[in-house]
Amino acid sequence: MKELRGGHEGRGLRIGIIVSRFNERITNGLLEGALKALKESGVADEDLVVVSVPGAFEIPGAAHKLASAGGVDAIVCLGAVIRGETEHFTYISKAAQEGIVNASLATGVPMTFGVLTTNDFDQALDRIGGAHGHKGQEAALDAIEMANLFRLIN
Repeated sequence: MKELRGGHEGRGLRIGIIVSRFNERITNGLLEGALKALKESGVADEDLVVVSVPGAFEIPGAAHKLASAGGVDAIVCLGAVIRGETEHFTYISKAAQEGIVNASLATGVPMTFGVLTTNDFDQALDRIGGAHGHKGQEAALDAIEMANLFRLIN
């Protein structure tokens, strides 16, 4: 039996990050954590591209376009959708999740889901270095692992 598993060595990988500006205090924290993890894993600055979009709804389109343009081995998708008083939360969360999956499948480029979907602001803070770890770092490490796995499969 042969088992394929990607590692967390980022040297030579080209990584894209799509980051939403909505809930910017949270998304800036996600971005900082992702960049830290990527650099610590050996991804060079010149192999990183960060694309800023207005909100989580726009992440999939930008991710698809970046992947289709070539030049990246994986994409980290970062955003924060915090529940409010209306159903808007449900629609945006679902559109972001389904759109990212579809973009990855359509392009063959692995994309990770670092889009927080929380009930309140404090839960989001807990996920950028608080009680629940750092989801930006996790999404970045997952992107490296998946890029390496895809290379092994190819």
